[in-house]
Amino acid sequence: MRITNYRSFMIHALFLSLTMSFIDVNTVAPAMLTESGATTFHLGLLTAIMVGFASFMQLLFATFIMGFKHKKPALLVGIYFRVAALASLGIFLHNLGEPATWKIWLILFLITVFSFSGAWANIAYTDILGSTIEKPLRKKLLTQKQLISSIGLIISSVVVKIVLSYLSYPDSYSLLFLMASLLLLFATSGFWMLKEGEPPERKRQSLADKLGMFAEAIKGDRNVMLYLVLVNTSGVILSTLPFLVVLANQHYGMDGGRTGTFLLFQLSGSLIATILANLFSKGQRYRPLLYFFIFLGAFTPLVALLLIAIPSLYPLAFLLGGATSALYHILTVGILLEISTDENRPIYTGIGGAGALMNILYPMLAGLLLPYLGFPLVFILTSCYMLLGLYAAKHLDCGIVA
Repeated sequence: MRITNYRSFMIHALFLSLTMSFIDVNTVAPAMLTESGATTFHLGLLTAIMVGFASFMQLLFATFIMGFKHKKPALLVGIYFRVAALASLGIFLHNLGEPATWKIWLILFLITVFSFSGAWANIAYTDILGSTIEKPLRKKLLTQKQLISSIGLIISSVVVKIVLSYLSYPDSYSLLFLMASLLLLFATSGFWMLKEGEPPERKRQSLADKLGMFAEAIKGDRNVMLYLVLVNTSGVILSTLPFLVVLANQHYGMDGGRTGTFLLFQLSGSLIATILANLFSKGQRYRPLLYFFIFLGAFTPLVALLLIAIPSLYPLAFLLGGATSALYHILTVGILLEISTDENRPIYTGIGGAGALMNILYPMLAGLLLPYLGFPLVFILTSCYMLLGLYAAKHLDCGIVA
């Protein structure tokens, strides 16, 4: 079962990586919305939905999924909803006509369905991974999965650049989303092979009991509080990256070729960071990577401000952003798996997602304040705020960060 599930996660990682370039939250999605006539508030809301609200919904979804005897059906249902949302978005954009405000809101709705169904699937995914992959293999799986994903993302980013360069809006984005829906459908082939085994018997619980377990976990485990500090400070980098596209659009406009270039640099950074993490991380010791991630994340918005006046060098900001994003996902998933057990993993996953409130608040606040404060002040304050995550990096105690 162990080998079969290991391969299942790898197959899914490959097809998912080919999918996610086509609706990348940091480049493709904000560029598509920008070309649809969106304001900075709409773009902030887009980021809040795809990064913040999607994570927050994991708390609600975990209360349902933790009561399921088998998690595989929930996982597949979540992915099929994502497939349907992407296909609908592709069809809608193909018949878009002239941009209008109501069309922007419909696009946001379909992206909400895509993001929330991903949050549902992630609860089941994390639980199955933690309960079927033995502890010594987890870090190897996470790092290799990230490596495969990075390679797949690089390949698909080239396709994105070609499509955006040779097709005009909205047909270019319509084709990307239709292709993404098909590839995501193929990704489910990996999960059809998953074997969960027979779960232990659990006492039936009411919704109040389940919510009480969340509160008890937060109060009773110091690592949970420190984890929440980390994702609410340094984790804000995920909500910051889409605004690099907005900054570029403000200075010299956006087109398909430029969007493709940004995506390619971002994914190259992700691949480089993953390879280095695989080469230099020893055993289960992640603390040096945590420190490096935090400083790199805080440095990225400052680099964007310095390079925005040089269009040929500005893509380097996306290179750093991609590296930071890859490190964030390797570290936060690894830490979450280590501080949780098979019994409480859905609870901890829900807390980790719902507790990242700043990934909801930050993009909406930034979208509202940028027209008044400007990018320099907002980005400098953002970088200073991210450094607060050093406290969590120093005090987290969960075996892998000792």
